[in-house]
Amino acid sequence: MNTNTKVAPVLKWVGGKRQLLNELCELLPKDITSYCEPFVGGGALLFALQPQKAVINDINQDLICVYETIKDNVDELIEELQKFKNTEKSFYRVRAQDRNHQRYEKLSNVKKAARILYLNKTCFNGLYRVNSLGEFNAPYGYYKNPNIVNEEGLRAVSEYFNRAQIQITSQDFAKVLEELDSDTFVYLDPPYDPVNTTSNFTNYAKDGFIREDQIKLKQCCDELNKRGIKFMLSNSATDFIKDLYSNYNVTIVKAKQAINSVGSKRGSVDEVIIRNYE
Repeated sequence: MNTNTKVAPVLKWVGGKRQLLNELCELLPKDITSYCEPFVGGGALLFALQPQKAVINDINQDLICVYETIKDNVDELIEELQKFKNTEKSFYRVRAQDRNHQRYEKLSNVKKAARILYLNKTCFNGLYRVNSLGEFNAPYGYYKNPNIVNEEGLRAVSEYFNRAQIQITSQDFAKVLEELDSDTFVYLDPPYDPVNTTSNFTNYAKDGFIREDQIKLKQCCDELNKRGIKFMLSNSATDFIKDLYSNYNVTIVKAKQAINSVGSKRGSVDEVIIRNYE
């Protein structure tokens, strides 16, 4: 695939795969004609591969709004981002916009997307986190020079989205998987099964992602396998996940734990890469 190195993730996302790209790419099928990511997140593998035909999805509507705006209105988005200031007062004023749900819904997609990118660049550890009402609640990060207006990166991603045949959706992952063509390769990067009770970070969306969702995803993988659709899945290397996918090829890899409020606890952890092909 002919790729543009400037096409890269435009925001930091919990569970982002930039650090594991080499391991993931080594395990990919040789030929990918159509690509699907039902949990696209920051899109590290998508942007590394830059397939010419792809379906990208995420249940987080704010995230999908960012991608749709980059594709359709990148000039207006850059202009809006240039208005923000990196101050604590500005951060909490912008963060509070979704507390009034009716007023927030009336904002344009450009303003919503710019808000998410701004908060992502200026909040603590780039941590996208919402409460049970779906309100952004990560604190201010106190960074001196965050790259709020990544114009080069935004334009590169916009050019790719418009050059390729990219379908962008925000719906349940099972519905996305039901509608795929048989020649599609699927990369699944769901919210991870927690390795312990204190590491359960599921608030990418207000409803979270629990064990029942993991089981539902495994059932979807079984259906993909029956249809002859190749998939690769990332998750934490818990006994639950390894047992759940014991009938598939399981590879254990080391990944750096980047999200922790205590820097000394951001060590290496085991993850699994699961495939239904050799």
